[in-house]
Amino acid sequence: MPEVNKITLNQPEDALGTIEISADVLEIIVGVAASQVEGVNRMRGNIANNVSELFGRTELSKGVKLNLEDGVITADVFVYLDYGVSVPKVALELQDKIKQQVALMTELTVGEVNIHIVGIVPEKTSSDIDPDDIFGDHLTTESNELTSKDGEA
Repeated sequence: MPEVNKITLNQPEDALGTIEISADVLEIIVGVAASQVEGVNRMRGNIANNVSELFGRTELSKGVKLNLEDGVITADVFVYLDYGVSVPKVALELQDKIKQQVALMTELTVGEVNIHIVGIVPEKTSSDIDPDDIFGDHLTTESNELTSKDGEA
């Protein structure tokens, strides 16, 4: 399948010109729609995306690959999911949301939305260790008075 570069939209006869949508715009639409689904932790990126994020630039089209054949778009979406979510449920919701958003914003036909689960991200657990008192031998607070563990004030 050929990759998408630009897509020319169908226009009425009284249109003053053509309307083209860049593949980058479609990838952003798909990426934003996917990131809004509950259970999606993040999209898969490459080294360039990760370096861009270090400098504060978020790449909204990362993890999306589009193909066009006979006027029908096929989207491949690569995502990381949160631990504990129903994978089939989230994948179906991703497909629906992406197809809906592309149709709503561009009036283009999406034939397939292939979801690729790249990984599962475990939830962060809170640590009982105080980073300022790793060994637990500093002062503890009892009734608004500071005392050490050996009872000295």
